[in-house]
Amino acid sequence: MYIGGMEWLNYHHLRYFLAVAKEGSLRAAAEQLRVSQPSISAQIAQLEEFFGHPLFRRSGRGLQLTDTGRLVLEYAEDIFSTGRELLEAVRGVATTRSKVFHVGITDSMPKLIARAMLQPALDLVPPPRLICREGQIDELLPLLASHRLDLVLGDEPAGGGHRFKVFNHPLGSCGVTFCATAALARKLRPGFPKSLHDAPALLPTEGSSLRRAVEQWFHQHEIRPKVVGEYDDAALMLFFAREGIGFLPLHSVAVADAQRTFKLAQVGEAQSCRCQFHAITAERRMKDPAVLAITQHVQGAVFDHLPKKVAE
Repeated sequence: MYIGGMEWLNYHHLRYFLAVAKEGSLRAAAEQLRVSQPSISAQIAQLEEFFGHPLFRRSGRGLQLTDTGRLVLEYAEDIFSTGRELLEAVRGVATTRSKVFHVGITDSMPKLIARAMLQPALDLVPPPRLICREGQIDELLPLLASHRLDLVLGDEPAGGGHRFKVFNHPLGSCGVTFCATAALARKLRPGFPKSLHDAPALLPTEGSSLRRAVEQWFHQHEIRPKVVGEYDDAALMLFFAREGIGFLPLHSVAVADAQRTFKLAQVGEAQSCRCQFHAITAERRMKDPAVLAITQHVQGAVFDHLPKKVAE
């Protein structure tokens, strides 16, 4: 739609789109909005023509969002949420508006550490409304560059082989500790680290920073474990370790949580093996208060919220 020579989005069409996306079908959306299915179908078709991309694809008797549809949904939810806040403010309803803070967290990042790193942002008044997205770093960086994420937290810096510019901010480092079930740990402790040679191992997938650090340490000590599983997701690796399938490497600051939650025991520490944690932003000079809180206050205190006996 063009008004005064400018292109404008039809929010009536967007409202119908949001209903279909939430309900999963034209019929259910029509019932919820109390309009006819042909009317909704026509509105969606006009919106797709406006964007120049399909927003839904058929899936059985229902509809699934396309990649473009998922992008439109994210913005539509924010648009109508802001509209509701505007109405409440004008009507005099007391409301404390919280800024939405979109954070990407790499799969390999220990969730306990990510939670501690986010604490300075959550201490702001008012605290932001936190939306976290998990994935591999190569999946998250394009979202950061397109400003769909405000920050990415990871256990490795962003490399230079991207078409867009991002900036790394070191947040701290810790060592690496090998853990296993209590029974397996008792077998592996004597003679550590040589006891890990040919022992069943659960490792992060190749290419991750923790895997590279551990592989180098194995090479230095002439250790070749029997790799029985590889995982992108650190949490999933812990679930398999709990079943006694093999030992696994953990960031040392996550050991206490693994002992408490997954009933794992410590086998031994990999001396000289360390991992760095980073915040990654799209701008060198940050202006967002939540990003500033993390990059300025986490350094040197990243492990304040973690058990002291394993923090370094």
